Amino acid sequence: MSEPVTFTSSTPNIGLPLLIAGQAQKEFFLNQSLVIIDSLYRGSVIASQPAPPSNADEGDCFRVTAPASLGWEDCEDHIAIRIGGSWHFIAPREGMFLFDSAADQFLLYQSGWRVASTPAIPDSGAVIDAEARAAISELIEALRDIGIFAPVSN
Repeated sequence: MSEPVTFTSSTPNIGLPLLIAGQAQKEFFLNQSLVIIDSLYRGSVIASQPAPPSNADEGDCFRVTAPASLGWEDCEDHIAIRIGGSWHFIAPREGMFLFDSAADQFLLYQSGWRVASTPAIPDSGAVIDAEARAAISELIEALRDIGIFAPVSN
């Protein structure tokens, strides 16, 4: 005999609400899911900040930073989306990759949000080859930090 199929009430990756047979107000749950997908589709946040802005538009996304306040408490590292005049929070998943428009940089989630630091620019060192190698090494490490290159395995 086969096992019965059971469904959870939300999707596993970004927690979109699932419809249930005979459910009332299906339009609300479907519209909420569509707004979340629409907001996350662009793969970017307006800014990273600890509190909600005073003038957010529908669908605006922000990355919540510590120490969160003004209704964003307990949501550090989450993505806050403005939906229906209130805030909806999406928990980050390993490998989530976003662009922070205000900071003009990419963010990678690996047990916390990571950004690549800018490597030092070589400038007239005594030994050009050694300085160039150090700069290239820093660049490679920065690209590893944001997931462009895989980490070195031993």
